[in-house]
Amino acid sequence: MGKTWLAAALGLGGVSSVTSEHGQSVPDESAPSASVPGRRTASWAGWLVVGLYLLASFALTWRLWADPAGRMVAGNPGDTNLFAWFMRYSATAVSHGRLPALVTTGLNAPQGISLMWNTSVLLPGILLAPVTLLAGPQTSLTILLTAGFAGSAASLFWVLRRWGASLVAAGLGGAVYGFSPALLAAGIGHFHLQFAVLPPLIIDALLRLLTGRGSAVRSGLRLGLLAAAQLFTGEELLADTAVAAAVMVAVLVLGHPRATAAAVRTRARPILGGLGVTVGAMALTCGYALWVQFRGPLASHGSPWLVTEFHTYPYALVTPSGALLFHTSASAAAAASYPEPLPEYLAYLGWPLLIVLAVSAVAFWRDPRVRLAAVTFALLELFSLGVVRGTVDGWRYPVWVLPWHWLQHVPLLADLLPDRLSIPAAGAAGALLAFALDRARGLGVRAGHPRLIGLVAGAVAVLAVLPLIPRPVTVTAVSPLPAGWQAAFADLRLAASDHVLLIPDLQVGMRWQAESGVPGSMVGGGATIAPAPDGQATSYIYNRRPTAKYLEALYLGSPGGHAPSSAQMRADLAYWHLAAIVAVTTRDTRLGRYLTAEFGPPTIQVGDMLAWRQPVLHALRGRLAPLRREGTCLAWRRSSSPAEPGSSARTFANGCWAMAAQ
Repeated sequence: MGKTWLAAALGLGGVSSVTSEHGQSVPDESAPSASVPGRRTASWAGWLVVGLYLLASFALTWRLWADPAGRMVAGNPGDTNLFAWFMRYSATAVSHGRLPALVTTGLNAPQGISLMWNTSVLLPGILLAPVTLLAGPQTSLTILLTAGFAGSAASLFWVLRRWGASLVAAGLGGAVYGFSPALLAAGIGHFHLQFAVLPPLIIDALLRLLTGRGSAVRSGLRLGLLAAAQLFTGEELLADTAVAAAVMVAVLVLGHPRATAAAVRTRARPILGGLGVTVGAMALTCGYALWVQFRGPLASHGSPWLVTEFHTYPYALVTPSGALLFHTSASAAAAASYPEPLPEYLAYLGWPLLIVLAVSAVAFWRDPRVRLAAVTFALLELFSLGVVRGTVDGWRYPVWVLPWHWLQHVPLLADLLPDRLSIPAAGAAGALLAFALDRARGLGVRAGHPRLIGLVAGAVAVLAVLPLIPRPVTVTAVSPLPAGWQAAFADLRLAASDHVLLIPDLQVGMRWQAESGVPGSMVGGGATIAPAPDGQATSYIYNRRPTAKYLEALYLGSPGGHAPSSAQMRADLAYWHLAAIVAVTTRDTRLGRYLTAEFGPPTIQVGDMLAWRQPVLHALRGRLAPLRREGTCLAWRRSSSPAEPGSSARTFANGCWAMAAQ
């Protein structure tokens, strides 16, 4: 009984069902069947839908494809440059015949970063390594973005077909998810969220395990491998998917407690066995990586971001941004002034679709699939509101009415960014629309006017989705390598482990490092995540040394505040253990003059590059007597006496210094 009820409730048996007065599921002969006469025709039609998704994805990203290696999505250069760095990092490891190391000092030297605490998209990076090596990291990101739109739509389309949706309904539902404003916004530099191909497959695998369709071992193995793949693609989206799956299971259990109890009695052992296989598969594939994340040398805890800032403002649900085809200047301005960054404008669905979804949920509530999708969608959207008080049409609601208020202290959920639950919510909206469309067509069959009512229902669904049509993504040029970049690093002859302070250090330096592969170890790191001294996860943005901040301010031409003191500069240099300082500037700029005054004439000057090998503060040189002179080089041995004058400055060198005599 449990197996029959669950399979029918989810529409997995190829037969739609409704719930009788006694709470049991019975077949609904008026609903359209998922089967289509002629398997070859159905298969061909399904591939046609996937082809249309690909065409739509290329139409959305065509500006990138005009120059895939030289253009990127505009609006979030820092994160895009960081993902380009991750692509290069994985490709470099593959080119040496190994998997990427999970801890590296390639960024944020000397502390380094844990790849498991960062959005490192390891699996896509490894799979796209040949593209990165041949055509550059930005080409790989362009492929990943395009595949994210089309693949996410195709993924949900395939799952909806398995749940009994018709071809047209599943095609429309897949499009709502794959080309949703949520994924469109995530595409602005958040590739780990935009590539949302796996979440529908994970939920489908879980439901197949619970319903007993197929071998429990195979279902558990499939679920484990899919979850592992998502872990190495985007760990945060895996957590969002787990929340959505938990909501769906809770809705099923609470909606039919008697049938659930019967299902547990008859299927407890195979379900537990399948889940055991899932855990085993994940332990084999992810166990070491998770150990590195939570017990490794750079293990952290908590979130590096202020979680309460990442929540959906209700007006975002109905205010279209300028990235959509149908918008007004007022709505675009409202979206542009959103209190959170543009990649967080995830919630928009529009009044037409929200009204259609609400009416469909009420009209077809007896259909278990509609009910499941509707409740899941509603709860995920409520979760995305977070825990911050808000105002709707002048009415201010208290935080205790928000479900997330009661969940925010649950382990793991406390560090989740609630607004990003809008991504699985878009999938639930697509599923609800698909099942409701089929139910409306079923009413036409019952009324004797299948063609007329089917056309009307289809027209209403299409009109509701029209406001979601996106415009082609806005692009900007990738910052090219500065003149003299390769020559400067070639002359420096640095080892891969040598630490380099690159100015600018915050964003664009990562891009140049990703494009060229040098330097091997850089002080900067953009929004990379690493532990603070107390173990709290934090970002390089919040932990930059004063010297780096001031030098970048000079590079940008901003006032930059007060220059760091000599003591502060000595402390920063001692912390970094620098082999070189490299600045993208010339000697006649403020930055060039300042560096020359502090470190003497540059060791290397080529193109737009200045470089100092083994930098020593100019003010210290007269106080340090050279131990040895050989040719044009001077050398100083590190002092062993902390009390000796100048010794605190000498301790940053690795045994000795060497530099060209002035």
